[in-house]
Amino acid sequence: MIPIPVQALLLIATTLYQALGCWRADQSPPPGQRFDVGGHRLHLHTAGSYKSGQPTIVLDHSLGGIEGYLLIEALSQLTRTCIYDRAGYGWSDRSRAPRTSRAIVAELDALLTQAAIEPPYLLIGDSFGSYNVRLYAHQFPQKVAGIVLTDGLHERTMLQLPWSLKALKLLFVSGFVMSVLGSMLGLIRLLSTCGVFELLKPELRHLPPTALKAVKRSFCRPQHWITMAQEMLALDQSGRQVQIAQDLGPVPIMSIKAQSFFKPSFWTRFIPLQRANQVRDHMHHDLAQLSPNWVELQARHSGHFVWIDQPEMIIEAVQILLANPSNSPSAR
Repeated sequence: MIPIPVQALLLIATTLYQALGCWRADQSPPPGQRFDVGGHRLHLHTAGSYKSGQPTIVLDHSLGGIEGYLLIEALSQLTRTCIYDRAGYGWSDRSRAPRTSRAIVAELDALLTQAAIEPPYLLIGDSFGSYNVRLYAHQFPQKVAGIVLTDGLHERTMLQLPWSLKALKLLFVSGFVMSVLGSMLGLIRLLSTCGVFELLKPELRHLPPTALKAVKRSFCRPQHWITMAQEMLALDQSGRQVQIAQDLGPVPIMSIKAQSFFKPSFWTRFIPLQRANQVRDHMHHDLAQLSPNWVELQARHSGHFVWIDQPEMIIEAVQILLANPSNSPSAR
């Protein structure tokens, strides 16, 4: 009998652990509903009550993120709130369409139409989601009551990144590709079970466990990391697509600017953090030109992931927009 190496046994064990974990997770229904948007289904989770005269919040996540689950409880106390999983994330199917802002906006509008979520919408765009909500507001201005950008991107600078940041972007992509294999073998699920996510980002410990479970579920699946790589590789194409959305008219925009792209720590010494922050300053300057009704909020204790570091800033931005009756498109 040929002995089986310990490494092979561990590989088999973690792979079975992944398969069992996915099977168990799929036994529970998703928190929302899935709607066909043309050959694939997108998952939409709606919470809170519709209030006459107030817009519905629609949140578009960061690249690779499904952080809306961490915010929906607080946001839904203000007005009806919708979060959705872009194709390839969470409970949504993958899409054959390119993972660009133009395709994402078309899918989002089809989803809202299928789900009978009537406008006006108050759009929240986190990081890469800022591209998508800007393009949506450009294409459907009559449907948009206001916008919150959370440490948003601007294509003018993103399309002219210095070589050091281009190299960092490629490093991220390679990490996503490696994570595809790691999730297939169950290593990501094992790290999640051991609490490594909370170890790397201690702020996660203060978030609702049910919401955090939904986020972890997606990160444990190969299609999540495949979609992250696709969105990152298509980021320049998305940037060129959103160039048409430079003037959003009088739509009120609240822009939240983080203190630093990453919170300074031991490991950030190995990346061009100062250069990244200079690039962010340029982007926020350009974002301020999108609308005359522009207000910037400073998240002074936050890195780029404001929805984890200082989620109360997003709540504050929404409250400001909701308190302004001129937000309604019919009032403009």
